[in-house]
Parts: sequence; structure tokens; C-alpha cells
Amino acid sequence: MMGDASTVEALVLGPVEIVAMRRRHLRGVVRIDQQTNHRPWSHRLFAGELDLGDQRYYLVALDRSVVVGYGGLMLTGFEAHLTTLAVDPVHHRQGIGARLMAQICAGAIERGVDDITLEVRMTNRGAQELYRRFGFVPGGVRPGYYADVGEDALIMWAHDLASEGYAERLAGIRTGLGTA
Repeated sequence: MMGDASTVEALVLGPVEIVAMRRRHLRGVVRIDQQTNHRPWSHRLFAGELDLGDQRYYLVALDRSVVVGYGGLMLTGFEAHLTTLAVDPVHHRQGIGARLMAQICAGAIERGVDDITLEVRMTNRGAQELYRRFGFVPGGVRPGYYADVGEDALIMWAHDLASEGYAERLAGIRTGLGTA
């Protein structure tokens, strides 16, 4: 049986490149956000984040200039908060989220970040497993955080990013992804 157009598109993808998010990427970022989030961010909100310069670190995954994923951090001194991470549903399970996370963590380390926190839906086991791979561990629960869907958030933390142990973890992940 032949797949739909999106399945065929997923089969002919070229190499994905991770680059800094720019305004020219926002149409693709917003398109993915609308598909993956219950309360998607607006074009204006993403543009405002980019305007914050050194206080933010945003990346996109591009396949031949088409945005297929994105993620970003809010930087607050030695800590950072993963504000968003999403991959176009057509491109799930292709390692794009892991490649974005690897570069986000490496970029955080370059910026002097020791610890990263995030919130993830309690039912989003796939995302939780991705974050665990990068050393994130549960740190608490935010009841009703996702009020629009009536769901709690699991708070996760990755600590000691500047340590030799974390450097080895990240190098191992990158080697496994073929991005070392």
C-alpha cells in the first residue's frame, strides 16, 4: 500500500542541519508549534524571544532549508530553562529531537550553564525518555501546569553540565547520533 504524501516526504529527506534560529525560520517553527502544542506560541512570541539576544538560545533543525524541528533555552546565569522543543510529527523517530537536545546542551555548556530545568507533560513518556538520556531526572511536579488539557507537569533537571561525567555522556550521545 502506498503511503500518503507526508510519508513519502519523510522517506526522501536529506541530511538535517542544526543551526541558530532566525526570523526567516519562524513561519516553519510556528507551523510545527501549531501541530504539536495545545497552546502554540505566536509568531510574535517567537520573534520576541529572538530579540532577547544572549538571554535566549534557539536552534532549528533544517532539511534542505525546511524547518523540521526547533528548541530553545532561557538563560539565567548558571541555570537555564528549556522553553520549547518540538519536531514536525512527520519526522518523529528520526533522531531530530536528540540532535537538537545534544546541540542545546552543548550550547548551554559553552554559555557557562551548570544546570537545565524543564517541564514536560506527565503523560509524555517519549519526551521524558529523551530527557533522561541527557541526564535529566525528576525534581517535582507542577499540579495543573497544563491547565488547558488538565494535566500536571513533571519538573526535570540536568545538573553539573560542566562536569567531566556530563561531557562523556554528551560525547557518547553525539557519537551514537553520528554528530560527534
